[in-house]
Amino acid sequence: MAPHLILDLLSPLVAHGFHPPALKMADGIVLDKPGKPSYDSPSYFRVIVLLQTFSKILERIMNSRLSCVGRVAGLLDPHKCGSLAGLSASDATSTLTHEIRTLQMAGRKVSTLFLDIKGGFDNVNPLILCRMLKAKAVNPYLVSWTRSFLTCRTCRLHYQGSPKILAPVNVGTPQGSPVSPLLFVIYVSCLHHEVPQGLTLSYVDDFGLTASSTSYRRNIQSLQRRYAVLKARGARLGVGFSVPKTELIHWRTNRDRGPVSLAPIHLDAPRLIFPPKNEVRWLGYWFTPSLSTTPHFTKRLAKAQAAFVAVKRLSPPGMGLPRFLCHRLASSLLFPILS
Repeated sequence: MAPHLILDLLSPLVAHGFHPPALKMADGIVLDKPGKPSYDSPSYFRVIVLLQTFSKILERIMNSRLSCVGRVAGLLDPHKCGSLAGLSASDATSTLTHEIRTLQMAGRKVSTLFLDIKGGFDNVNPLILCRMLKAKAVNPYLVSWTRSFLTCRTCRLHYQGSPKILAPVNVGTPQGSPVSPLLFVIYVSCLHHEVPQGLTLSYVDDFGLTASSTSYRRNIQSLQRRYAVLKARGARLGVGFSVPKTELIHWRTNRDRGPVSLAPIHLDAPRLIFPPKNEVRWLGYWFTPSLSTTPHFTKRLAKAQAAFVAVKRLSPPGMGLPRFLCHRLASSLLFPILS
């Protein structure tokens, strides 16, 4: 198809803020999440939505416009990373490390509580999201398109034994859509404004609450208060936090003395006790209480070596894959692991 025809077809949809029903019919591929002990719960699976090409072109256009408007209108918190150009997971981890070092140099004890939003994209309420956009005086055609995109959707699930029948989807934004991560980031960005004191960093659905004071126990009290505020605000949005993915870490320096393990955090109820960890994985980076980089690079190197062995098996001397294919495999497998 000629490019000008695509432009002629999509321009009226953008101008009037309309997403056609034919583009809202999708196929959902059910994939199991790796590393689970068993798969007897629906939460251990992820639905990746396959959308039509025309739909993805239109979504990328609206994603670009919403991103620009979101920065100007204040829809996006400055401590929110992910789904935005120029802000990656490395920016979030670097910011966290810098803030910890700065606070420690000021002689303060620092602790961080890592949280993960449960369900994520599946909990986005179109009415609440559109209300947020209107409150920030976002252009009406963008609000109209967002409402049109998120409502009256249908999806056909694909898994072993599935009937493959189109079913209505009344809430959530499709995982696999170019615009879904940005819509989710806008939806939960208000959580940052509701948490007083301390640093709140997030990358899409991963949050890190950092507190500092003269003792770790005071940090625990601060984190408990902030978690309560965050949870209450999340409940109004219809989102909660995953208990198994909640982790606590106390950052140590050479001057620290005493058993930090005696300062766990109690959340929601006395039975939910989270002791501090000696190693935490956040956004693909391994953190230790001393902020040592050795564990992270050791694990990444071991993973890269395993990938290298797999590529080597495919290309024994005198046979196997050609050199250019081996180089392509190394570029797609090894380099991202080591970067």
